[in-house]
Amino acid sequence: MSKFAVFGAIVALTAACSQENDMDDQTVAAPAETEAAPDSLIARAQTLNAPVAERRPVEIEQVGRTRVDNYGWLRDDNWQEVMRDPSVLRQDIRDHLEAENAYYEAVMEPTAALQERLYQEMRGRILEDDSTVPEADGPYAYYTRFREGGQYPIYARRQVNPETGEPEGDEEILLDGDAEAGDFEYLDFGNVDHSPDHRYLAFGVDTRGSEYYEVRIKDVASGAIIATLTDESTGNFAWSNDSQTLFWVWRDDNGRSKRVYRQSIDSAEADLIYDEADDGFFVNVGRSDGDSFIVISTSGHTTSELRLIDANNPTSDPVLVAERETDVEYDLIEAGDRLYFRTNADGAVDFKIVEAPMDAPGRENWVDVVPHRAGTLINTAIGFRDWMVRLERENALPRIVVRNLESGEEHDIAFDEEAYSLGIDGGYEFAVDRLRFSYESPSTPEETYDYDMATRERTLLKRQEIPSGHNVEDYVVRRIMAPSHDGEMIPVTLLYHRDTPVDGSAPLMLYGYGSYGITIPASFRVTPLSLVDRGMIYAIAHIRGSMARGYGWYLDGKLENKINTFRDFVSAGEALIDQGYTSRGNMVAYGGSAGGLLVGAAINMAPDLFAGAIGAVPFVDVINTMSDAELPLTPPEWPEWGNPLESATDYDTMMEYSPYDNVTAQDYPHVLATAGLTDPRVTYWEPAKWVAVLRHERTDDGLTLMRTNMGAGHGGASGRFDSLRETAQNWAFALMTVGLADAEVAALAAETSAEAEGGE
Repeated sequence: MSKFAVFGAIVALTAACSQENDMDDQTVAAPAETEAAPDSLIARAQTLNAPVAERRPVEIEQVGRTRVDNYGWLRDDNWQEVMRDPSVLRQDIRDHLEAENAYYEAVMEPTAALQERLYQEMRGRILEDDSTVPEADGPYAYYTRFREGGQYPIYARRQVNPETGEPEGDEEILLDGDAEAGDFEYLDFGNVDHSPDHRYLAFGVDTRGSEYYEVRIKDVASGAIIATLTDESTGNFAWSNDSQTLFWVWRDDNGRSKRVYRQSIDSAEADLIYDEADDGFFVNVGRSDGDSFIVISTSGHTTSELRLIDANNPTSDPVLVAERETDVEYDLIEAGDRLYFRTNADGAVDFKIVEAPMDAPGRENWVDVVPHRAGTLINTAIGFRDWMVRLERENALPRIVVRNLESGEEHDIAFDEEAYSLGIDGGYEFAVDRLRFSYESPSTPEETYDYDMATRERTLLKRQEIPSGHNVEDYVVRRIMAPSHDGEMIPVTLLYHRDTPVDGSAPLMLYGYGSYGITIPASFRVTPLSLVDRGMIYAIAHIRGSMARGYGWYLDGKLENKINTFRDFVSAGEALIDQGYTSRGNMVAYGGSAGGLLVGAAINMAPDLFAGAIGAVPFVDVINTMSDAELPLTPPEWPEWGNPLESATDYDTMMEYSPYDNVTAQDYPHVLATAGLTDPRVTYWEPAKWVAVLRHERTDDGLTLMRTNMGAGHGGASGRFDSLRETAQNWAFALMTVGLADAEVAALAAETSAEAEGGE
């Protein structure tokens, strides 16, 4: 889009929104061309005029408190319909979002060649025709793969040689993601799973990004879709053992998973078997490790409840395991001929494992098997006929523990790097001695192993291939401990090139999340390497609100303790300065969703730490969102954040850190916010409102940008390469804010000019 078209869009918006505008909110005309070109990308961008959102103040009274929301009009009252059909978005809101996109494009236009280079670098690290290691299930081995240039996965299988156990013969394609995508702008699959008799394939499809999925059944032999069960599913379902019955989860008009239905694949009618009455609980369905049970799980953030259905008798009634009890969680592991539960019952803060008979799983029959050990979090566990395997975390490092069910003997699988990530996979088959696990670190591409739990031998099956080349020795991985405001030590994982000076001169990207107990692993990612190879240090702060140092680490970063999350992040930045990794004002804060909340709170608290800040689909309008009970995640998330509709204490706690409500008249770093129009998790109006108030309040001439994907939801672009383009845009912004983009952009422009002259 030309600069004239950009400003045309902005002027059109201003005309549409000019009534009742404050005088200081008026958009001025585009500046005249300057005689001399600006000396940096930032300086050039500062000559462009941003769109200005109209301020329409609304006074809100709540729990004895009053606040004013100037930009609440950006929330379309018809948002539920917008999730299903984006074309119905109110016109004044659409005009504003499109003007923001036009301004973003105008600012970032000089970096187009840099974005393309970043995109090609990242794409060059992806094996385009990659595939997973086949996983045996009886007569077949199942896997996913990509074709050269393909955006979406292909689900396939081969027959297994019964003598060697290896897949052989012709490939049978079960589901072709690229073909399903067709002309759709967005595509996401929910569950994709074959029936136990291998005859059918069930899969969920979302083509809007709104997370409403159709559930389709495909006859594998003919390739025909024999049934579409629903278009109101979460995409979550489970087969019963008769291969004729599917259990699927329904999503209501507010986007909440509320019901479980049972449906024969040859019937148009579905039977309701579970209906969750509490809006604070979500519903899911799955199968136990040994396929003995269909498991209906209902859970809030810190409370869970399970019901079991005999998978061999799908019409039987669900059996409740243990009634929900506030702040008590439990989940099921089927191992051997017994049931096990990972639970925090009886004060087991970091969880323990208990066992119960298969026919009497109630809590009154639970017996401790793996006792609680404070500071050692039992993260997850899976079961086999003769083994149980758990993934633990202690002091932000994971380990795999294998338990022999007969003897009770346990052993660990050991690793050496300072920081790394592990994953375990139970596979399809139960009566085996083989565990499949993965290992990776920020510098080490993922390695997939088969591990013989009896002989303790590991076999490398696959090492992630980096087509453009990757030398592990070129990179340094470090784990430091950063003191926080109250003396707690925050683990921070660092990745940098061996040639990057550690003298305070290097720019740094500080990434964090810190909510819901989600722990960001020290894993290998191809995207940060494009920053690291340009001299940036990439750091992950394992702050409170995660479970990096156990469940208590999570509890110390939620509800009334939430402020610790943001202080930890700021403290991590300060420690990185103190230890000579970077300098003040030479960092970029980066986080998405609740991590965007982190970014927004951090730049309110310590704006001078950062040169730039990227909030990807940021949850920044905390008070208003947690007061809007219609939104999909609000009631379920009151245990995480508090309920400001009923508690003045919760209201005051949120008001202390809510990014949107704490923007003040001060200098801020350059800011980029992203949004997805059909995002049901963090609605588009949160970043839109945040950008509007930042632009109005900031006292400097820094950039405040917003980019909305008008055809996607929370995850942004859905194709594996399209998503890289969005990352390339973010990285170009980050490099621009720390001054690393100017020389490269100039060099790329010179190359283009030389090529053009050579062509003449």
